[in-house]
Amino acid sequence: MMNRQLYETVLKGDTTTFLNLVQENETLIKQTVAESSNTVLHLAARFGHLELVLEILKQWPEMVGAENGELETALHEACREGEVEVMAALMAADGGEWVVGKVNCRGESVLFVACERGKVEVVKVLIGFQWLLVHELDAFICSIHVAAAAGHAEIVKEILKVRPEFARKYTSEGYSPLHLACSKGHVDTIRELLWFESDLLYLRDHKGWTPLHWASMKGRVGIINEIISISLEAVDMVTNHGETILHLAVKYNQYDGLKYMVETLNFLELINIQDNDGNTVLHIATARKLTTMVTYLLKHGVDANAINHKGYTALDVVESDGSNSATLVIVPALSEAGAKRCDQLPPMSRDIEEVARHPNLTAQYSPRSRKTGSPIQHHQYRKKNHRRSKQIELQNEGLRNARNTITVVAVLIATVTFSAGINPPGGFSQENGKAIMGGKPPFKVFVLCNIMALFLSLGIVNVLVSVIPFRRKSMMKLLVATHKIMWVSTMFMAAAFMAATWTILPQGSGSRWLVIELMMVGVGCTLVVLLGLGFLLAKQWSRKKEWRRRKEKKLKDGTPNTSLNSRVGDMHFVKNSRQSSSNSDIDSSDHGYHVY
Repeated sequence: MMNRQLYETVLKGDTTTFLNLVQENETLIKQTVAESSNTVLHLAARFGHLELVLEILKQWPEMVGAENGELETALHEACREGEVEVMAALMAADGGEWVVGKVNCRGESVLFVACERGKVEVVKVLIGFQWLLVHELDAFICSIHVAAAAGHAEIVKEILKVRPEFARKYTSEGYSPLHLACSKGHVDTIRELLWFESDLLYLRDHKGWTPLHWASMKGRVGIINEIISISLEAVDMVTNHGETILHLAVKYNQYDGLKYMVETLNFLELINIQDNDGNTVLHIATARKLTTMVTYLLKHGVDANAINHKGYTALDVVESDGSNSATLVIVPALSEAGAKRCDQLPPMSRDIEEVARHPNLTAQYSPRSRKTGSPIQHHQYRKKNHRRSKQIELQNEGLRNARNTITVVAVLIATVTFSAGINPPGGFSQENGKAIMGGKPPFKVFVLCNIMALFLSLGIVNVLVSVIPFRRKSMMKLLVATHKIMWVSTMFMAAAFMAATWTILPQGSGSRWLVIELMMVGVGCTLVVLLGLGFLLAKQWSRKKEWRRRKEKKLKDGTPNTSLNSRVGDMHFVKNSRQSSSNSDIDSSDHGYHVY
């Protein structure tokens, strides 16, 4: 335990008295503070007593590496308090450069503690030691994270100058510096990060949250406005659970943030979006008994009768727990807005409402799809609809990938045939520059096949880069045509290869038989592939024909206006009839692929 007189002398920075005390009793220099194990050098560095620090280092230089209970040296204390001169003295001492790289028991370097306290001048000096930041490359949390979380914009700027990749560095919890700044509400730091790289707005944490999601969850109105002014695309991003920024504002009871986004930023189009559980913001507000939120949402056009994946409306949700006194306020507000329980809704009312809002979705609603309004059937209907939409999306993506693949293959064929054309088999004559084998019949076959393969593949490339279909049927027609031409092009390329091989082989019966055998192997492999694909195509055509037959029979047997008025019923029937073939590749296939 440190002598009291010695302790007070060091706190005052009285160098003369300190030296007198130590000369009288040399063991005093080794004494430490009981609670922290700080030495006299730690205390002198913390309080910025430069003269005392220099004297201690002069007489006891080994103390520069002395550690306290948290494994911190005096340099940690100087950097934490922003004592630049003391820090310079410690680093200039014998062993000082080695001390710069030491970390405490929490793995925090001297740069880290300076960033945490916002000591800009200290940071500017320490950044000169490049290896300090290199040490943080694999760290769970580094200097830029604590600087961003604390709102030290100037320090963030200095770090990005040296290590720009740290702007995208994540903590062990999955947060980037921008996530932390948005969570804490530091506008200046956010501006600095976004000025450095605006695409940081689209970074996601481990829950799929963007910085805008964090700002909404915390109700940071100023930050929300700052982000929206840079990119409106950030508004459309949802979390891994399908939650929008309005979902999070309601979920965490940020009324001011919700009001600002709905009224000032006019985000009304988000108000009826459902998350992965089918919950709208109204479902969440009623489940959490947020009376003010519910009242506000009902006044701003929220769908009071939206049904989630469990088949519940907002009224079902609030009535499932009547123990809370807020229920007495929420239920009348919902009823006044026309809210009903799911069993009170007409079986087809939800379908008609969707048709009115989204006419292009008419074909997705069959008049025979739901005969009752029970929660289970509502859930099954939505689940089936979601699965079908997912299948269509996957098919469209597959068609786009097939288009890109055909383009790449056509370019490769054109490259190979062009190279073969300007470097023919047998080479050129040194005297006249003409092809040596030009008079042989196999060479003429090679030239013909090579030219056909080249220009057919070029034609495919020109068509695919010139025509951009935006309908599935148009895309299928384009792919079928270019696919067939690609097969012809590959056949010509294979024939050109065989002719070239025939041309350069020595004359004789043995060589000819070798070429014939090679041709038979090549043709055989090609036939195997063609027969296999033909078999798959025949099976697919058979399944599609059977599916269409069942579909036509079902449409003829059905009564399309049993549960709707005749106008809407006929519309369903006509749309279903028209689309019976538009998605037949999906509906008739049970293998997850189709051949064309």
